[in-house]
Amino acid sequence: MTIKLYDNNSMLKSCSAVVTACTAKDDKFLIELDQTVFFPEGGGQLADRGKLGDAIVSHVSEKDGHIYHHCNKELEIGQTVCAELDWNVRLDRMQQHCGEHILSWACYKLYKANNVGFHMHEDMVYIDLDKELTDEELMAAELLTNEVIWDNRPVTIDYMDSTEAVKLKDKMRKFNDKLTGLLRIVSVENSDVCTCCGTHPPFAGMVGVVKVLRHEKHKGGCRVEFLCGKRALLDMDKKFATLYDTAKDLSVKVEDVPGAVNKLKDELYQIKFEAKQKMMAVMAENLNKAYVEAPTLANGAKLVILPMEGCDGKDLKAMLAPASELPGAVAVLCAASEPRIAYAITVAKGVDADARVYMKIANEIFKGRGGGKPDCTQGGADFASDWAVKLEQVKNEILK
Repeated sequence: MTIKLYDNNSMLKSCSAVVTACTAKDDKFLIELDQTVFFPEGGGQLADRGKLGDAIVSHVSEKDGHIYHHCNKELEIGQTVCAELDWNVRLDRMQQHCGEHILSWACYKLYKANNVGFHMHEDMVYIDLDKELTDEELMAAELLTNEVIWDNRPVTIDYMDSTEAVKLKDKMRKFNDKLTGLLRIVSVENSDVCTCCGTHPPFAGMVGVVKVLRHEKHKGGCRVEFLCGKRALLDMDKKFATLYDTAKDLSVKVEDVPGAVNKLKDELYQIKFEAKQKMMAVMAENLNKAYVEAPTLANGAKLVILPMEGCDGKDLKAMLAPASELPGAVAVLCAASEPRIAYAITVAKGVDADARVYMKIANEIFKGRGGGKPDCTQGGADFASDWAVKLEQVKNEILK
């Protein structure tokens, strides 16, 4: 059984350890030690990384009481190695986890919102609350969290039997009465108290800062994404740099960026609207020209072909009405813009033809899917650079 040195001393960066087992698995070697400073992934917290001598530890896991250090090379059983943490990784894990404890406590203290899920990833951290909170409420919880951190309150680890721990039930934001035996209790002075297996700094001040990034509805409550410590600092640096660069490009003050962006959006919308109107006017002219020049089918109907390059499905639908009103015509419309091609076939009133028959031809040539009614069908397919050639093939097949 490996002695878990990290349980009682999260600041221990290295230790001397004896290799007790080495098992090859896939492209790694699972190393067991008589004692370790490496925390295995669990309780929502990611695993530590580091080295065992010159072997790189990329992951640490625990199963059936065994702690496995996933290494890139084999180590001899019985040899003594220096187990050394990648301290930046350990500090990051502690900052995220301790910050999560305090933020969860703040949400519970202020709004009785319980943490029902904790998820830590390499690039983000989030908690699931059983109650939906507003922007203002989360800002208040964030501020209270950081006040605890700035107060640099002690973080302590205690062990007690479950029968004793139940006496702390009123002090805990959540208590699992299904836990039995010896429990590990993590306490932040005058704030959070809960059972936890993870590593935490000895003082809350080491968390640095907690910053809530966003939240969304989730399973009747809300999911809150946040970052702590160095992660939060780097994230804010990156976003502020983007904000200042944007302000510079727009020639406005930082606080005026939202207004300037909204103004640009309005202007762009108007430009796109006017461009769309002009394009649809051109398409209407092209439709009339195609009608005049259209070949005649065996049933006497005119076969009108309208290629709509740079248009999408919405543009195609806008042309369906004028196409269907062309006297004595079968109209084939094709709008092409990546990543899709949209096509439709209309049959004018009084024409003896079935648009569904022609749609089968189009589906086969475009390798798409579509259908509809005898007087109007619609289909679509993945974009192809030779879509105009395929449209010509559809025309020729219908003319046969």
